[in-house]
Amino acid sequence: MTAPPPAEESLMKDDRGYSIHLDEKYGPLKLIDVPEFAARVQEEWLNQTLCRINDCVARVGVFKKGEFHWHRHDKEDEFFFVLSGKFTIELEGSVVVLLPHQGFMVPREVLHKTSVSEPTVILMVEAATVHPTGD
Repeated sequence: MTAPPPAEESLMKDDRGYSIHLDEKYGPLKLIDVPEFAARVQEEWLNQTLCRINDCVARVGVFKKGEFHWHRHDKEDEFFFVLSGKFTIELEGSVVVLLPHQGFMVPREVLHKTSVSEPTVILMVEAATVHPTGD
């Protein structure tokens, strides 16, 4: 098992406009108010780890516009759940569009690309070892 990232670790991809923060924003027994958090986001494409649950993490994605590059995770599955907005997942040969309160799991090794056409907030649940930009 890989150790969790240091508390302040973040990955900034300025060339693509991503803001990815791997630090755990909330610890155990802390209230997480996603709408309040999302309202403060200034970035166009933000991914923030909320908390760790055993060997997994819950992450929130706050996306105002744009897309994420094609990528895959060689060893881990990834689950997306839309809280608000519309989230598109492109797979090789198909497209899945998620609306509020809909979820979708992308299995390991499946190439995918995500995008939004309107402000969208999603919850992601995945192994803590997942590198958000792909393997």
